[in-house]
Amino acid sequence: MYMIDPREVVEQQLAAYNSHDIDAFVATYAEDVVVNRSDGSRLEGRQALRDKYAGQFVEGRCRAEILARLSEGDWVVDHEVAHGLADDPVRVLVAYRVRDGLIDRVDFHG
Repeated sequence: MYMIDPREVVEQQLAAYNSHDIDAFVATYAEDVVVNRSDGSRLEGRQALRDKYAGQFVEGRCRAEILARLSEGDWVVDHEVAHGLADDPVRVLVAYRVRDGLIDRVDFHG
């Protein structure tokens, strides 16, 4: 049985994010995904994710650059620089957990 490499899934979501393809972006996430944001807020579910990112994608103003990537088991951790969300680039660590070929948990730090 072929197992999907979690790094491949995270790379697919990054490509969709950078090309502003909301359908491809949310397709990389589980229906019941939980996203813990660095401001302490939480998004729950694929529809909440779509609602949060749809405006940014329409405006075409967001792009993420990966400075480094680590992975172990189900987890992939990216050191990212996010462009287009604020006046200056935003540096953040993002931990993605991938299960059954979909991202089911995301933790933003920084």
